[in-house]
Amino acid sequence: MKIKGSTNIVGLIGHPVEHSFSPPMHNAAFDKLGMDYAYVAFDVNPNNLKSAINAGESLNIKGFNVTIPHKINVIQFLDEIDEVARLIGAVNTIDFKNLKGYNTDGIGAVKAIEEVTSIKDKNVVVAGAGGASRAISFYIAKYGAESITILNRNIDRAKSLASDISDSGLINDVTADSISKINDYLANADILIDTTPIGMHPNYDDEPIARAENMHEDLVVFDAVYNPNDTVLLKEAIKAGAKPVYGIKMLLYQGTESFKIWTGRDAPVDEMEKALRQTLNLEG
Repeated sequence: MKIKGSTNIVGLIGHPVEHSFSPPMHNAAFDKLGMDYAYVAFDVNPNNLKSAINAGESLNIKGFNVTIPHKINVIQFLDEIDEVARLIGAVNTIDFKNLKGYNTDGIGAVKAIEEVTSIKDKNVVVAGAGGASRAISFYIAKYGAESITILNRNIDRAKSLASDISDSGLINDVTADSISKINDYLANADILIDTTPIGMHPNYDDEPIARAENMHEDLVVFDAVYNPNDTVLLKEAIKAGAKPVYGIKMLLYQGTESFKIWTGRDAPVDEMEKALRQTLNLEG
């Protein structure tokens, strides 16, 4: 990559950002397509968020990804918010053409799952009720799921999220319960989505939210954790003969969606996945 006077800049704002996998993924895509773009990570203190957005406009930056802790607070500094991002209440992608915010986390998960099965008319169980669960659940509803069950240790949080999804009018059948009752729901589930941090590096030996003996062969199991690639939950899914969907795919597809928003071009998915796998020290 050669940086020139004409190079377009996109980037990531968060705090911290040094461990992000986005720069190698996006820069590999720009290289592959011969595009005069560079992707840079910017560590932005929460107190400087407004000035960072103003600076992005002033410096003619084309777009930002937004990560923790800025996904919610950044909304107040944008001119437009995509409809689903507004429902989610969080933004992870900004397009400076019209200072518009999007959330590609949920669509990233949907695309990962839809490589294996359609979401339409499926019964979906979602573990966790935090930001990732919220982003994914609204997109699951938008893509036509039959039912969504939100399971969480704090049932009030699960009920609050279920109520918000129900109020959106995207889906009729939304329920909430304690994650301790997950086995009661798995028999009738088509898709299990784990948005909890259980099993995330370095906690490789965490107790999974569900065991193989409670899963069935037609179940699709998606874990949003991508480090490690083979989480404790996905190991159980494979043992049960269920279909695993890896967190790296969500990371990949949220990136390809951001790429298209900024450039108007389809992302070179294979090249971006290859760069991600190299960064995560995975095979292939």
